[in-house]
Amino acid sequence: MNDEGLEKTRRAGKIAAACREWARGAIQPGVELRHVLETIESMIREAGAAPAFPAQTSRNECAAHYCSSPDDTMVYEEGDVVKVDMGVHVDGWIADTACTVDLSGKGQNADLIGASADALAAAIALVEPGRPVSEIGAAVERTITRAGFEPVRNLTGHGLDRWKVHCAPQIPSYGERGGGRLEEGSVIAIEPFACTGRGFIHEAGKAEVFMLVRPPRKAKGIDKQVLRAMQDWKGLPIARRYFNDLDREALEDTISKLARQGSLVRYPPLVEQPGVLVAQTEHTLHVASGGVEIITA
Repeated sequence: MNDEGLEKTRRAGKIAAACREWARGAIQPGVELRHVLETIESMIREAGAAPAFPAQTSRNECAAHYCSSPDDTMVYEEGDVVKVDMGVHVDGWIADTACTVDLSGKGQNADLIGASADALAAAIALVEPGRPVSEIGAAVERTITRAGFEPVRNLTGHGLDRWKVHCAPQIPSYGERGGGRLEEGSVIAIEPFACTGRGFIHEAGKAEVFMLVRPPRKAKGIDKQVLRAMQDWKGLPIARRYFNDLDREALEDTISKLARQGSLVRYPPLVEQPGVLVAQTEHTLHVASGGVEIITA
C-alpha cells in the first residue's frame, strides 16, 4: 500500500470508529434496526466518505449479514445481543469495524462479549510482518475457549485492499495448519466471533446484501438504469435499500437475472442454531514494520 492509500485508509478508520461508537450508544430496546443502519451510512457520507458495504446489525443467533430491507420495521428488544458491523471507504481505501452491545440490562452477556474482545486483543498482540495466520487463529481459539465459549469456525478475518472488502489472507478463528503469513504494509481486519453454541453458522433468510462480481454475459432484458446504478459501486457490496429511487419491479428482475448468470452474488444472513448467542469484535489493522497500527481504534 502506498502512502496516499494508507492515509485514506486512516481517514476511513477514524470515520468508521466514530460511527461504531455512536451506534454503541444508540442501540437500545425499541429502536428500529433500519434507523441505526441508515444513520450510520448518513454519518459516513456527511464525513465525506462512502459505505464500503451496507451497514449491518445482527441479533442473538444471527452472527452476520442482517441488513434491513427498505421496509424493515424490526426493533431491538430487551435481552438482545446485538452486533453492528460497518465499513467505510475513501476513494476505495477501506476500513472495517464492529462491536457487540448487550441489551440484557444486567450485563449477563458481558463474559461472552468480553471473550470476543479479549480474543481480538490477543490476536492484535501477535500482528507483525511474517507472523503465520495460524498462530493468530490459535490465540483467538485459546482465548475464547478458556472463557467457556466457542469461536465461530466458518467466519474469518480477512485482508483489505482498494475496492476489495475481502481478500487474502484469511485469518481463522482457530488453530489450523497453513494459511500463509502476514505481509509488511498490508491492511487486515480481524473479527473474532464468540458464541454459546457449537461455532458453526449457515445461511438463512432473504438476502438484502449483494455484490456484482462480473459484467453480465447477456445484457438483453436487464434494466440499464438499475445495472448502471449497481455498477457505480465498483464491485463493492450493495443493499436493496440503496435503490429506493428505482422501480422496485425492475430492481428485483435485474437482481434475479444477474444472479442466474452468475454476475451477482447474494449474501443472506448467517446464523447459528436458535437460542445461541453470538458476539463479534473487529478492528482494521496496518501491519507495519515497526509494529501494528490499529486503524479503527
